Amino acid sequence: MKIQSCVILFVAFILVFCNGRAFAVESAPRISDREIVERLTRLEEGQNALRGEIKANADSIKQLREDMNKQFDRVDTQFDRIDKQFDRLVNIMLGIFGAFAAMCGGTIWFALWDRRTMIRPFEDKVKTLEDNISENRVRLHTLIEAFKFLSKTDEKVANILKKFNLL
Repeated sequence: MKIQSCVILFVAFILVFCNGRAFAVESAPRISDREIVERLTRLEEGQNALRGEIKANADSIKQLREDMNKQFDRVDTQFDRIDKQFDRLVNIMLGIFGAFAAMCGGTIWFALWDRRTMIRPFEDKVKTLEDNISENRVRLHTLIEAFKFLSKTDEKVANILKKFNLL
């Protein structure tokens, strides 16, 4: 038991006293001022080289943007041409539909005009006949009345009027 307590005390001593910051930091070798200046000079040269690369990259990106803008302009002009072609096609289609509508309307108008001019002579004749009938209706009734009066005395006239259902 004595050995165990000694080991425990030793480990505790090492942990308590040896747990400082001094053990965590490595000791760096001494650098001369000349080496520091050389390293700083190399760092500045590296930074200048990086700046040059960044500027070259920025210039190439700028050139790519200009190229892309040119491509977009070409695409825009192509879309404008396509829009004009669509407008032209729409106008052609409207013209075709308008011509078709005009032909249909003209055909219907011609058919109505033709029917009207074809029927007009018959309408005139029918109207003339109706006018003649209306003018002669009174005379016709008077004539039939005269034949009926005559049929009272003449048997032949009575038979003829019966045959035509006028008596």
